[in-house]
Amino acid sequence: MLALGRLDGAAISMPDADLLIYTFVRKEAVLSSQIEGTQSTLDELLMHEIDAAPGATGDDVREVSRYVDAMNHGLERMADGFPLSTRLLREMHGLLLAGRGAQKQPGEFRRSQNWIGGTRPGNAAFVPPPPTHLDASLTNLEQYLHESVNPIVKAGLAHLQFETIHPFLDGNGRVGRLLITLMLCHDKVLHKPLLYPSLYFKQHRQQYYEALNAVRANGDYERWIDFFTEAIRHSAEVASETGRRVTQVFGEDRAQLRAVPRIAGSLLMIQEALQANPVATVATLRAATELTTPTVNSLVHDLEARGIVRESTGRARDRVYVYRRYLEALAAEE
Repeated sequence: MLALGRLDGAAISMPDADLLIYTFVRKEAVLSSQIEGTQSTLDELLMHEIDAAPGATGDDVREVSRYVDAMNHGLERMADGFPLSTRLLREMHGLLLAGRGAQKQPGEFRRSQNWIGGTRPGNAAFVPPPPTHLDASLTNLEQYLHESVNPIVKAGLAHLQFETIHPFLDGNGRVGRLLITLMLCHDKVLHKPLLYPSLYFKQHRQQYYEALNAVRANGDYERWIDFFTEAIRHSAEVASETGRRVTQVFGEDRAQLRAVPRIAGSLLMIQEALQANPVATVATLRAATELTTPTVNSLVHDLEARGIVRESTGRARDRVYVYRRYLEALAAEE
């Protein structure tokens, strides 16, 4: 609670908090999806979002992009007063699995038996409740989401129970991890979604799965809560440090650019645009700043010479520029 409080307090006072939300949400999307086996990176996701991915955009990056859509949808719906509910989780699941085909039943709870590991329920590592038990199990879970208990313990038990129910044919892990941030925001422990716990889950993947299974096999709730609360504490401290590091980078770069004769104002406009989206093309920077194409080209080359940005494609045309110091600060703990 103290670690989350420090993170939330920093977010409220941080001048660049809204800029960090943009990348932190996407960082969580990339990490949570990597736990499920996707190979997409944050750079690739940001390039995809400005239609600048080299070659054809792969399925992995589209999958991560849909995770961002699902997260934003859930946060926006709750901000508009929609209750945290299984209906909201179905809406988010529909966005997450959009384009995956009707056989995956996007936005619908499963109507058939699923299992984890093995080739059939008889040799599976774990078999979730049968479809006939889903309504009762999910009703119970939804009621628990609104209980007045410690919000971190509640988020941990809700994540555990959601994963145990496994109500969808696909995407359960990602929706279950989305639920953690939604609950902490819903319960006002966090006012901004700056937490990315999937980094800790990814770094301790074996312990993550073992702690979940220890409850199912032996009723070892204490082990799971120990693991989960440590994950939240560590994630909050990492997010606070990352926010401090990024804010420092922004400030140092602004100070350096203010000292440049004649073109300081224009350079700062480009830097401000890159703070909002650290992957950009000349066209997107021109649209964000309303500067001319030749001017943007000249300014980007200046920033590249100063080591603030780098060109990421190696192409002679349709180049993509990355706010190098920003992304390095974001990835320092990985």
